[in-house]
Parts: sequence; structure tokens; C-alpha cells
Amino acid sequence: MKFDAIDQAILRELQNDARQTNRDLAAKTGVSPSTSLERVKLLRERGVITGYHATVDLDAMGRPVQALISVRIRPPARPVIEGFREWAARLPEVIGLFVTSGAHDFLLHVAVPDVNGVYAFVIDRLTERREVADVQTTLAYEHVRTPRIDPAGEPRASTDTNRR
Repeated sequence: MKFDAIDQAILRELQNDARQTNRDLAAKTGVSPSTSLERVKLLRERGVITGYHATVDLDAMGRPVQALISVRIRPPARPVIEGFREWAARLPEVIGLFVTSGAHDFLLHVAVPDVNGVYAFVIDRLTERREVADVQTTLAYEHVRTPRIDPAGEPRASTDTNRR
């Protein structure tokens, strides 16, 4: 999918602040409000913009400890993988889930109140599942998130990062 300079500017600005008015967005991107509105509508119709979300501070939410947990499933059959994926995605501790290849089938990103919360999640939730063959846990000291995603092949205009 190709993005011209206006699309790129609109995407950049919306990722910086999705709550700004269309008038402000138009002014920041150098286009008329009607052009801005139409471009945003087209980006949504093309599936580029999929929603608008609030970013929350995990410390303020009472979940400052993060861990990455690799999980191997046995047997590695589609219904077992899909069943585990659906179950794990609903868990309140899970803030991200990847289905992966290699030695493990899943990588879970969890956020909990303390280290005991990580232990309880692994022991009380994961290892009680019959299909869980192996679990490896890595505590995360820091999570640096990219505040903006540019279209592929486009240079990053800024090196700002958000830490959570």
C-alpha cells in the first residue's frame, strides 16, 4: 500500500494525538479540514486506521511488573493451539499475545502487581492447563514502546519512545 506525504503526515499526527480536532489535524498537516476529513475516512476504509485507543500507565493501573512468558503446547494440533490462544487472550494479566514458531508456540506479555503475581500466573494458571508442556519466564526490567509506526520503507522522523 502506498502512502503519499499527506497520508504519512496524517498518520503521524493521529498517532501522536488521536483526540485532536479535525481542524487541528488539518492545520498541522497543511491541508484543508475537508481534505483532512476525507483522507482520514479513506485511511479507515482501507483498514490502515483500525481504531483509537487510550494508552494507560501500568504503574498507575497497579500492574508495574511485566514478564514475557514462552509457552510450548502439546500436542501441537490446531484445535489445541486455537483453544489455548482464545483462553489466554481472555486472561486479565495478559496484555499481549503472540503465536510463534520455533521452540515455543506462544509468547505472552503479562503485567501484574508484583513478582508473586508472575509466580501465581505461571503456577496457578498456566501449568494447570493439560496442554502446557513447557513454560519459560523472563521478567522485563523496562518496556520501551515506539510511539508511532511509519509505513514500511519510510524513514522515522523522530526517535521518541514511551517507557512503560
